[in-house]
Amino acid sequence: MRTLGIDLAAATKKTATAVVEWGDGGARLAHASLGVDDGEIVRLFGSSDMTGIDCPVGWPDAFLPFLAAHLAGDPDPVLDHDGIGGRRLLAYRDTDRFVTARTGLIPLSVAADRLAHPAMRCAVIQAKIAQEHGPQARDGSGRFAEVYPAASLKSWGLPARGYKGRGGAEAEQLAGILTGLQRAAPWLDLDGHEDELAGSDDMFDAVIASLTARAVALGDTIRPDPGHAGAALTEGWIHLPTGGLDALNGGQR
Repeated sequence: MRTLGIDLAAATKKTATAVVEWGDGGARLAHASLGVDDGEIVRLFGSSDMTGIDCPVGWPDAFLPFLAAHLAGDPDPVLDHDGIGGRRLLAYRDTDRFVTARTGLIPLSVAADRLAHPAMRCAVIQAKIAQEHGPQARDGSGRFAEVYPAASLKSWGLPARGYKGRGGAEAEQLAGILTGLQRAAPWLDLDGHEDELAGSDDMFDAVIASLTARAVALGDTIRPDPGHAGAALTEGWIHLPTGGLDALNGGQR
């Protein structure tokens, strides 16, 4: 099996990818790159069995009708979202609220935060993948699933905060998390990319996304239940691992 992880940014220079190849004896980081364009992402998707992308794959279901009503000058649908409670339905998806309740982590809003720009690029990438490889369900039931590296790290018992950024404290935290990952998953061969991963939280997140894609492929993530299934198909669904890191390698340390 080959799993692709994508840490998607609005700009190519901050976008990272990682491909992990899985075999009976363990797994190897076969590819890790920073500064990846759309064409390379689509190419890597085509040669991978499962892809995990760290970016929202859709918007809240309430968001577009709200904008359409505002554009048309129709007050009633807009007034339905009066107050902070109503605005939260516009800002956060069903899966965002689920992740917060499950992990305590709060995903950035795709509608009201800087994440909106990468999400626009993600929508274009999904369209390009659909043209070349067929449409991919937003709930992760195909070969393309939304992931959240911080939540994956927390699910695996590793630190999930404080490593994003260019400061010395962030670099030290990232190096520590990478060491923790290597100890928890000795079957994962980073194939000489250790320094690159320790020096780039984007590349590190791409690796975590690739590992989470493996969990999705094995069925070891939380799937949307009937109460969430409809929204997951339109808004997207963040896949949270249910097993430990060893489960990715068939329980072998």
